Amino acid sequence: MKQPLSEIILGIDPGTLQLGYSLVSCRAEKLELIAMGTLLLSSHKDMYVRLEKIHATVHELIASYKPTIFAIEAPFFGKNVQSMLKLGRAQGVAIAAAMQHGLPVTEYSPKKVKQSVTGNGNASKEQVWGMLKNIFALQEVPRYLDASDALAVAICHYYQLSSPVKRASSNMKNWADFIKKNPDKIIG
Repeated sequence: MKQPLSEIILGIDPGTLQLGYSLVSCRAEKLELIAMGTLLLSSHKDMYVRLEKIHATVHELIASYKPTIFAIEAPFFGKNVQSMLKLGRAQGVAIAAAMQHGLPVTEYSPKKVKQSVTGNGNASKEQVWGMLKNIFALQEVPRYLDASDALAVAICHYYQLSSPVKRASSNMKNWADFIKKNPDKIIG
């Protein structure tokens, strides 16, 4: 028998100028948006102050909402090495805050997130928002799409947790166990 999923997922879209976050409750296969927003960091010129703000914000979100899982978007590989390094630092600080609270951390590529939400790994931010709007019956477009990107990360993780393949494989130790529990699947 399938166990109902009961989790609160904290999704993060990391950035050093804008960091998106979302919290989604998953109870008995029902999704509910708890919160989403964007941490604006451009007013802080010092990179280390920005990193401290990211750490403090993730810590506050965890303390306030008590998520059980942390999902984050992986940095994409671009041509600007300095941007990549900065983004990696932001991601690392957010992950460190989650790990301090003992949360399991899962990382998803931007392409995987878009594929999970829209069916198209090359979808635009607006297309991702359109799907999220339908999933949650949202009316108001967020001012910054970093928030909806973070929501997409959380939903991507939910889909990974609730996939039939994942559920089936989590009940099996190995192939011998699968065959033992599924004799009707054997041909010949």
